Amino acid sequence: ALRLSYLRAGGHHPAILAQLFHLQAEATALETAAAGPRKGRRPGKGQTHPRPLSLPLAAEAAPAVPTETPSTGAGGLDAVLLAVELENRRLEDELLALKVRRERRADAGSQAAQRYAEALAQLQAEVRMLQCQADPTGTRLSPAILPPPVAPQLPP
Repeated sequence: ALRLSYLRAGGHHPAILAQLFHLQAEATALETAAAGPRKGRRPGKGQTHPRPLSLPLAAEAAPAVPTETPSTGAGGLDAVLLAVELENRRLEDELLALKVRRERRADAGSQAAQRYAEALAQLQAEVRMLQCQADPTGTRLSPAILPPPVAPQLPP
């Protein structure tokens, strides 16, 4: 939820996205571990809980999908499934960030095109008026030939 809020608010810094991704991976790992001990093992005296993942500040994160498939049975399959799920979430977040950027560019482009069209209409009207004033036959058009000024369009 935090990462999605960051993306929807316009965040796109790769280091922060990587850090949020690793936080989500750590939270998912902790939730999986809290769901129940595997094979009856519980940390007792002398045993410690797994160390939390370090949070790199670099934009390049290690791939979430392991290169080798473990052959340890159900526990290994759970780890592979978790890795694939985390990679899928990372890709979904990246896709959402790209969609947000594309929408912003489209909005900025349509606003610029509208301003350009308004300025072009104003300049064309001024050119017509100047041509009429420079006409040697003396036929002049009234200033009413200018189009009325166009108010900026209100946002939806």
